[in-house]
Amino acid sequence: MTSTGELERTLRANVRGEVDFGAAARALVTMDASNYRRVPLGVVAPRDAEDVTAALRVCADAGVPVVPRGGGTSIAGQATGTGVVLDLTRHMDAVLSVDPAARTAVVQPGLVLDRLRDAVRPHGLTFGPDPSTHSRCTLGGMIGNNACGAHSVAWGTTADNVTELAVTTYGGTHHRLGTGWAGAPAGLRELIAGNLAVLRTGMVPGVADGFSRRISGYGGLDALLPERGVGLARAFCGSEGTLGVVTEAVVRLVELPAAPVLVVLGYADESAAADAAAGLLPYGPLTVEGMAADLVRGATGLPRGGAWLFVEMPDEGAGRALLRAADALDATLLTDPAGQRALWRIREDAAGTATRTPDGSMAWPGWEDCAVPPARLGAYLRAFRRLLASHGLRGTPYGHFGEGCVHARIDFDLVTGEGVARFRAFSSDLADLVVAHGGSLSGEHGDGQARAELLPRMYGQDVIRLFGAYKDLWDPAGGMNPGILVRPARLDENLRFAVLPATPFAAEVARCVGVAKCRTTEVGGPAVMCPSYRATGEERHSTRGRARLLHEMLAGEVVRDGWRSREVADALDLCLGCKGCLSDCPVGVDMASYKSEFLHRHWSGRLRPLSHYLLGGLPTWLRLLSALRLTRPAGSLTRLGLPLPGLTRERPLPAPAAVPFSRWWRGRGVRVGGGGGAVGAGAVGADVGARVVGAGAGAVVTVTLWPDTFTEHLGPEVGRAAVAVLEAAGLRVEVPRRRVCCALTYVSTGRLDTARAVLRRTLDSLDAPGEPRGPVVVLEPSCAAALRADLPALLPDDPRAHRLAATVRTFAETLEEYAPHWTPPRLDRPVAGQTHCHQHAVLGDAADRRLRERAGLTGELSGGCCGLAGNFGFEPGHHAVSVACAEEALLPSLRAAAPNAAVLADGFSCRTQIDQLSDRRARHLAELLAEALPTPTDRPV
Repeated sequence: MTSTGELERTLRANVRGEVDFGAAARALVTMDASNYRRVPLGVVAPRDAEDVTAALRVCADAGVPVVPRGGGTSIAGQATGTGVVLDLTRHMDAVLSVDPAARTAVVQPGLVLDRLRDAVRPHGLTFGPDPSTHSRCTLGGMIGNNACGAHSVAWGTTADNVTELAVTTYGGTHHRLGTGWAGAPAGLRELIAGNLAVLRTGMVPGVADGFSRRISGYGGLDALLPERGVGLARAFCGSEGTLGVVTEAVVRLVELPAAPVLVVLGYADESAAADAAAGLLPYGPLTVEGMAADLVRGATGLPRGGAWLFVEMPDEGAGRALLRAADALDATLLTDPAGQRALWRIREDAAGTATRTPDGSMAWPGWEDCAVPPARLGAYLRAFRRLLASHGLRGTPYGHFGEGCVHARIDFDLVTGEGVARFRAFSSDLADLVVAHGGSLSGEHGDGQARAELLPRMYGQDVIRLFGAYKDLWDPAGGMNPGILVRPARLDENLRFAVLPATPFAAEVARCVGVAKCRTTEVGGPAVMCPSYRATGEERHSTRGRARLLHEMLAGEVVRDGWRSREVADALDLCLGCKGCLSDCPVGVDMASYKSEFLHRHWSGRLRPLSHYLLGGLPTWLRLLSALRLTRPAGSLTRLGLPLPGLTRERPLPAPAAVPFSRWWRGRGVRVGGGGGAVGAGAVGADVGARVVGAGAGAVVTVTLWPDTFTEHLGPEVGRAAVAVLEAAGLRVEVPRRRVCCALTYVSTGRLDTARAVLRRTLDSLDAPGEPRGPVVVLEPSCAAALRADLPALLPDDPRAHRLAATVRTFAETLEEYAPHWTPPRLDRPVAGQTHCHQHAVLGDAADRRLRERAGLTGELSGGCCGLAGNFGFEPGHHAVSVACAEEALLPSLRAAAPNAAVLADGFSCRTQIDQLSDRRARHLAELLAEALPTPTDRPV
């Protein structure tokens, strides 16, 4: 075999695309969305079919295996490999042509499904198969796994919607596959002719028997029977990269329903829903999806029941006919597209949310998509639940009930020897259960390493020998994705958890299951994750990519420098710390916290970058400038072209205010609404209830206004406005007398020891006599999020931390909770601007939306991230990404806003980004309301 270095040099000489054998590139593709991990030699991103041919020829000459990879969302381990990984997403991702009359499109394998759907939507067409990962899965991956999705009830599997394939095999031979024997490898026609009886009797029931989800193994091989029309392209689908590489596909399109409706039917439990699903098929549904209450946690808008069928019908008439015919506990019909999308989002996120059991423990793939004939589904699910219990396991079934395909994440212990043995025993028993019900081990995701070992239980030895012969005709050297489908690896080998140390941080990193929702590039909606990936398009800048690099850092095989790793540091450098992944990632990966921990350890005992001291220590520097009455120099230096060392030259620093908020507060005099002076003793956070001064009808609620660093030194006008509004609402406002800080800037730069010290000092200050009780109003969303989430995480053993976190309220939450009868002034204006990403991820903005509505502010704030993100936008090398993030949603929304629109941004970073990159001035909601108060008493200055 050729040496790795020689292989890399030869590939570079013959391939025009990128060839990367570096640690970071390899680490990013060791895993897909499965439980498995295989370490490749290198990654090649071919530019076109010629590059694919060259790479396959070079690797065949060297005896090095190849695995093609799309979005990396495969759930059975088939998108990983030990040789060379072909990344087909970087260049081979185009819609080459669309023929609306013929209802076909020609696509490249790296094309993301949603991009194809967007391209053909203007013609009233779509691609029928639609996996829940449609925003990031690729057509090549769908062909490889014979993916299906929710609409296969109406439009079939990927194999049903592919008419031609261009394929290149290991060694570089080209094939064009369609219907008939043209393009077949030598000997295939003879192989099929000699095994007609095996194909006709040895395959489990198929489409002719009303069961369309036989995806396991080379499940489409009987498409080569003469009575099936010799569907060569169809038979190739589902081969999981083991036969060759698809370089181009002609796919069939279907008519997009003009006005589909969603009927949601409620049942007592999942078995009742499963029993009912097959009976709905004669009514012509487009989808019949099933979910139970143990997965739909916190969802609203569902009818009564313990399980539900989501049934999409082509129009309202068909939907109402189904409502009349369905025997359900309760039912809802949704015609509003937004309402339908909200409920479908629950289903689409299930692959991630199912990884968390109700008690917070993790569940994993492995038996993700077994399928049985729909009429057998209820009986199968009852037996499945009993089997889980007998092995001491828990899982949450859901999925395509109309086709008998069930997804389930199960709380396997894949770390200990005992747990892995239970995983193996359960897998064997479940395979027997599926076969007993006439089903398929895989109903849409393929077998990969998770199930291929068990295929003989489903097909028998004659079919398995035929599968081997079929593989060998296409790939006689065995170089395409070895260990998958034919002569497979054991299902308990190559488990990704085995390489991790038994530490809490490793357990957190392992939460990323690779469903890759962070790789979506769709614009619009409330999602924030992952702004740097959306700006660069590079896997290492996605949440998944960073999690994979951290995983490999902890494993120490590919990334070998541990916490000093340059590869991990480079990937995390463009993480904005927006926390979008905390809420948008279906499994709640918190990359901002992981970044803080990494920076803490990475720079331990070493001199840090200057920006960590300047921006990370911002509260200290601003207090010093304020004490010395030096309020302008920091801002003026950059305006004169003299930036502070260690910071970017491309944007000016905001100038500190001449009069900090606390100084204004102390000199303010008599206070409106509640008198002056601190009242009573005890710590803020001693209880969650508001402090009430006085008694009876004249009682006044006391709230503590938190003087965060941004409000205190950079935007005191926000604090003054908040005081005016809170007091106008009848609340008594107090401000802590001693220095307090949420430690946000220390956390974001990974100075965690300093952050803990700052937080302990803050808790000590609030524990001192003379401090008020009651809710803590935090005007800066990032500081509120730090107090609510980071404080208890950093000081988990200090009960004061948890009490303070529980008292934190946003400005809008305070007014809604403690002044519910107050009527805000009417602004009656459209609104544009930015919801702070930390508010989106940690705090929520429901109260803000309601307050804006009551004040007559109409319209929506933009999703995404502003791109400045605290210190991020001021650090060297970040300006281009910072601006690109703003240009995705925020700046276009401002340009499209009406001239009289109020520009709203509660976050100081968001306001700064808007001020610096647009001609609009953004304000905090408190400022907008204060300006419209009916009396001028104590108006902000």
